Amino acid sequence: MDEITENLILSPDVYGKVLIASIEGVNNAIVHGNKQDENKSVIVELFADKSKITITIKDQGPGFDPNSIPDPTKPENLENISGRGVFLMKKLSDKIEFENNGSTVIMHFNIV
Repeated sequence: MDEITENLILSPDVYGKVLIASIEGVNNAIVHGNKQDENKSVIVELFADKSKITITIKDQGPGFDPNSIPDPTKPENLENISGRGVFLMKKLSDKIEFENNGSTVIMHFNIV
């Protein structure tokens, strides 16, 4: 991520949000989307201009319904070992979209 963003002027706050959300997205794509199948790929695309960064993460899994993920902040879900990645991506990005039945996530970050 450092090599990709080195030509952008990002505040530490925005850089942290982009980094953590991207790591969560890639981890979810590998573990949940591709089921850790080494024969499947995860594609990460980054677009940046003066006002925003857009990161697209695509996996080769069947997808999922992002609305079916339980809220990890509710007391009954606090001890669940999964379910925080999508929550973090939603909280850290300024806008998030799910396409292709959830196998593609597009995160937008305002940098101005």
